[in-house]
Amino acid sequence: MIGRVLGQRYKLEEFIGKGGMALVFRATDLRTGHNVAVKILRPEFNNDKEFLERFQREALAASKVSHHNIVNLLDVGEEEGCRYLVMEYMRGRTLKEIIAEKGRLPESVAAQIAIRILSALQHAHNNGIIHRDIKPQNILVNSEGHIKVADFGIARVAGSKTLSKGDSVMGSVHYFSPEQARGDNVTYASDIYSVGVVMYEMLTGRVPFDGDTAVNIAMQHISAQPKPPSLVADGISPAMEQVVLIAMSKEPRNRYSDAADMARAIRAALQNPKASTASVTQEATSSGRVRVNTGRMQEIKWQRRIRRIRETVLLVALTAVVLAALAYGSVQIVQGVVNRTEAPYLIGETEKEALRLGQEKGLVVEVVRQSDSKTPAGIVMTQSREYQYVMKRGDVIVITVSTGPEKQGVPQLTGMELEAANTEAAKYGFTVLVTERRESDEKLNTVLEQTPAAGETLAYGEIIQVVVSGSVTMPRVTDQTLQQAVSALQVAGFVGTVQVIEHETTDAQRVDRVADQLPKAGERVLNDSAVTLVIYVQTGDKQENP
Repeated sequence: MIGRVLGQRYKLEEFIGKGGMALVFRATDLRTGHNVAVKILRPEFNNDKEFLERFQREALAASKVSHHNIVNLLDVGEEEGCRYLVMEYMRGRTLKEIIAEKGRLPESVAAQIAIRILSALQHAHNNGIIHRDIKPQNILVNSEGHIKVADFGIARVAGSKTLSKGDSVMGSVHYFSPEQARGDNVTYASDIYSVGVVMYEMLTGRVPFDGDTAVNIAMQHISAQPKPPSLVADGISPAMEQVVLIAMSKEPRNRYSDAADMARAIRAALQNPKASTASVTQEATSSGRVRVNTGRMQEIKWQRRIRRIRETVLLVALTAVVLAALAYGSVQIVQGVVNRTEAPYLIGETEKEALRLGQEKGLVVEVVRQSDSKTPAGIVMTQSREYQYVMKRGDVIVITVSTGPEKQGVPQLTGMELEAANTEAAKYGFTVLVTERRESDEKLNTVLEQTPAAGETLAYGEIIQVVVSGSVTMPRVTDQTLQQAVSALQVAGFVGTVQVIEHETTDAQRVDRVADQLPKAGERVLNDSAVTLVIYVQTGDKQENP
């Protein structure tokens, strides 16, 4: 499908991923030139009612939300049985990939990421949308530390009662809520539970429940208490641990009242990591279980309601502080996660490709050149950092690029067009210099002669002088307007001056049209030759040249 244009606008450039029901491509928006992501329903599902409903549901859900922490919907279309969604394109990695690479994240970084996920969910919930599939694989992190929630493929409008086949256990089994595991109706609290699981994994490097089968994992969500994060990994504050455990309460009513409430609790935990005001009593038993104090939970809920009223009064004054905290959080995410990178494998790549791969990793690539009789010119021989060496974005990696043998044979350029000759010479590290343009029956810019001749030797970086055809065929421009004539000359390859001579006429229909031309139509002349056009002007309008 690469190269296909959908909707006469979106050109598919690169396959970048797939999900259970769709294929995802990077595409170019031909109207704006911007990159977009195009999600195409797999062809085998075009006649499957369930998947059609899910695809349409994603379009509906995405159309209801527009938020800086959500991958936003740009367009929806269908063409020759191909159903597609156009989303904003975000170059980066998934949170799952980052956790896999780092093992676990610093508490402050995990907290800032969670706050942004919750900000996106609060917006979705305010618009009546429950995501139902919050997991690290659906959280994107770009090079600037921006966090985006993606994939509303199984999202549902709150209050909807219709369940399609398999909807009751939709979502990834490691992250879905107990009510999803039981097949009950989901609520906004189901998303909060999933955020709790994601936080657990960010802080510990492990999911709270695992097993050999999906059923086994689902049953743990229903009946087993998670092992407290502090017993899994060091350095987790009591306050942040309690936030995670409240979010993962088995009963939805015992979780945070909404996403914003959980975000406030995370900020409070960052400010006072040793606090124990949350409503979870941790009693680590031999099995590592935790018991939830539900009586204390009700008291805390009333306290939160009173606190929210006070916070509303202070909202305007706190806005600047919150924005500053978010900015600081972005810096932490960049420094703690995104600024880390690894050296790519560049040996054997062309210099151009090595530069691209290095820049893609956020590195500064410096080039050193060295002759080598065994490595073709322009190919990377060595790199200063070994493959997957941990680096910071902005660090320098030095590559040594072969210039080929000290002297090597000159390629045959005669008969090639100039652009192709430049490309061929560059393979050997040579530069092409046009020393003369000559009249010829050959196509414009065809190489007629070269010095040195093919087979002679030159050192890397030396020049091959060429003589190229400079001839073009004069087009017929009589009876055309002056503007049309000039355009025709440019298309034919003329680059010289155009001299205009005016000729009076009483025929108004001839005004501004070409009466005569020099050179004549069909003549072969150098493309930098001057062209003379005689233009009709209205009688009496002719002006004397000064």
